[in-house]
Amino acid sequence: MAQRILIMGLPGAGKTTLAQTLRERLWQQGHTVSWLNADAVRQQYNDWDFSHEGRIRQSQRMHESAAAATTDYVIADFVAPLNAMRTNFAADWTVWVDTIQHSRFADTDVMFVPPTSSEYDFRVTEQHAEKWADIIVQKIGPGNSN
Repeated sequence: MAQRILIMGLPGAGKTTLAQTLRERLWQQGHTVSWLNADAVRQQYNDWDFSHEGRIRQSQRMHESAAAATTDYVIADFVAPLNAMRTNFAADWTVWVDTIQHSRFADTDVMFVPPTSSEYDFRVTEQHAEKWADIIVQKIGPGNSN
């Protein structure tokens, strides 16, 4: 079963850049990696409903896609503004990209519930994907558990 890594945070915080860099680092170590981008999943299902229910449905799709992965790791980058979404995804590792206070979407900003320190494994506070990918890979490597 793939280790599930959730990279969450406001739109524009740097989630996708970090996900791409983390995927590269894991590949360099010889791991297989799947990557789920929330926008790509929404496009696949043609579901652009950003209501509370639509967001919950999206987190369930992300979970199902991650559960079907046959790779060593699956990285999911999506906003996940609600606690229920994070719970639905059931990550082994949660990365909160906390680099901005406001996004270009006021409705998402209002809905976003910051995770408590017990709800994330990494709190990324600067947009420096290479640095954070190295830190994350070091901790989640083989033999390390959450």
